[in-house]
Amino acid sequence: MSGNKARLDAISAVINYKPISAPLNFAETPTKELFASNVFSAAVMKQRLPKPVYKSIMGTIQKGAPLDTSTADIVAAAMKDWAIEKGATHYAHVFYPLTGLTAEKHDGFLSPNGDGSAIAEFTGEQLIQGEPDGSSFPTGGIRPTFEARGYTAWDVTSPAYILENANGTTLCIPTAFVSWTGEALDKKTPLLRAMKALNAQAQRVLKLFGDADGSLVTATAGPEQEYFLIDRNFYMARPDLMTAGRTLFGAAPAKGQQFDDHYFGAIPERVLACMLETERELYKLGVPVKTRHNEVAPGQYEVAPVYENANVATDHQQLIMITLKRVAEKYGMACIIHEKPFAGVNGSGKHVNFSFGSATLGNLLEPGDTPHENARFLVFCAAVIRAVDKYAKLLRSVIAHAGNDHRLGANEAPPAIISIFLGDQLTDVFEQIKAGGAKSSKAKSTLNIGVDTLPDLPKHSGDRNRTSPFAFTGNKFEFRAVGSSQSIATPLTVLNTIVAESIDYIATKLEGAEDLDAAIQKLLQEIMVEHGRIIFNGDGYSEAWHKEAEEVRGLPNLRTSVDAIPEFGSEAAVELFQKYNVLSPREVESRVEVKLEQYAKAVIVEAKLTARIAKTMIFPAAIRYQSELATTCANLKAVGYSFDTNTLDRMTELVRCLQDSTAELDVALAHEDDDVVAEAKHALHKLIPAMNTVRGYADTLESLVADDLWPLPTYQEMLYIK
Repeated sequence: MSGNKARLDAISAVINYKPISAPLNFAETPTKELFASNVFSAAVMKQRLPKPVYKSIMGTIQKGAPLDTSTADIVAAAMKDWAIEKGATHYAHVFYPLTGLTAEKHDGFLSPNGDGSAIAEFTGEQLIQGEPDGSSFPTGGIRPTFEARGYTAWDVTSPAYILENANGTTLCIPTAFVSWTGEALDKKTPLLRAMKALNAQAQRVLKLFGDADGSLVTATAGPEQEYFLIDRNFYMARPDLMTAGRTLFGAAPAKGQQFDDHYFGAIPERVLACMLETERELYKLGVPVKTRHNEVAPGQYEVAPVYENANVATDHQQLIMITLKRVAEKYGMACIIHEKPFAGVNGSGKHVNFSFGSATLGNLLEPGDTPHENARFLVFCAAVIRAVDKYAKLLRSVIAHAGNDHRLGANEAPPAIISIFLGDQLTDVFEQIKAGGAKSSKAKSTLNIGVDTLPDLPKHSGDRNRTSPFAFTGNKFEFRAVGSSQSIATPLTVLNTIVAESIDYIATKLEGAEDLDAAIQKLLQEIMVEHGRIIFNGDGYSEAWHKEAEEVRGLPNLRTSVDAIPEFGSEAAVELFQKYNVLSPREVESRVEVKLEQYAKAVIVEAKLTARIAKTMIFPAAIRYQSELATTCANLKAVGYSFDTNTLDRMTELVRCLQDSTAELDVALAHEDDDVVAEAKHALHKLIPAMNTVRGYADTLESLVADDLWPLPTYQEMLYIK
């Protein structure tokens, strides 16, 4: 393969890659012993804490009881001793600011002793509260620069863990992050508040069924993670990937994903080695990763955990992204989590499997074999249906993100229209309810494959639908529209809150009913009549569905982030969050401002990169090739040969168009507006079209310019050379 020197060096490095460290001995420690070995888990606490303290802590974790801060010194001492035994020299309050990333403040255990020596110290006060800067993170105006104080508060419900480094270890303590005024500056605090609201309302319905045993009802989540792996040499040669997380230029390769041969294919050896070590590191941290496989696009993969407490799952999801990136570097690769790093091939999402239940009752969205007879399930399922329909715009707003705009509605992701897939069995049951009462459930059958040596397979009562943004998958709902780089905290915050509101509505209707069964049937019918429009089991990609959804069913279609983000601050949303003490009006307003600001900044960075790469890398390569063509034509003409100048003419036109479109992009970039809405709209309506125009000319030039002159690693190289 030809190419310029930078590309040739990158290709050579890939071909001659050797691991930077010896292979791990995976047989040395059984996985069972490895799992949660670096977690200050319930088992560790039971072993190290006095029984009354342990019971108090577990009461908070398992039953939602208030945290007894008087035990903090005892817990801190046990946690410190455990961490130091594992080599820790520092502790870190880990928190999740509105950037959507993970933040941490490290402090050493050692304190001077006054006699020239030092002692290891970690008090209950240090465990419970930290004080990072509260103004240097996005706050949407809650904390201006001159008001810098912010606090981190120990989240006992998410276990502390040890993070290993080649040169030492750190005790990491998950925390909430709030301002001096008590307002949430993070993504964890609203999630914990929303989970509290869901429990409070669910208990009311359970009481009606005689199931209120005091066991905490908690939301659960299992977020799948899609990502790309490419060689780090290619990554470092692409300024767009390094800075923006996606390629701003790149002609489609001759072979993309049209053969569907990468999906669930054999995992390349180097990639598998990276996956295995990633899983090993995650096992130590107690992250229950379960599945790994090739995804649809070349170079794309997926890791998926089993679902767990939604708050813990959210923290673990952040660890998954960090660990994927860290381990990939060790294997000479870059992990790319952007929603659409490569145009024209499958983008990456983060399917969030959502349910709720308790330790004694199990999953409350488990339909059983005869869901038409399972009144408790039908009530909770109907609550979700009502919530998703009533707050569809709010749900759309939480997945609004500059990266996700490239993915939603394409062939690898659900459309921006929020709908629910229930499957054949549940759709039939709820249609019966709508018509007056459910009398039967479609039974599961057996699938005979027609080969005697193969077993008959239990056949589910309904198919799956990958085009649905919110699909029921047996005993949980899968929110498929979340972007791969996004924190799942805000989607889960909204899901918990809207479902809590819906359960509240149902409980209020049913409490005091003389005939509970009759009241349930009447209420379920009313919900289906009013909100059944949200249920759609067909092809979400089809034009017919888009027309039906908008014109017939009246479902909202917020196509872009700029359309969707303001819905988070709508009057209905503010009232909802305030009613359940999830977010104050000021906290809501701050998040809308931060999301719009982040959208605009992301697009502006991409636009600046587009202009710079076009001017300093692609334009010079193009005019050099243009010069070669012109010289060749002149030489042939000088010796009397007639020569077809079509290629030169085409090159000349494209170079001119590239130059002109880049100049137009520069003009668009000169725009400034203090109003964040106006800035976001300018990014959407001016910068993105201008960037796309520049890219169109550049990608056409890639197919014409001599390969030894082209400066950027190509899609063919990045996606296929492992």
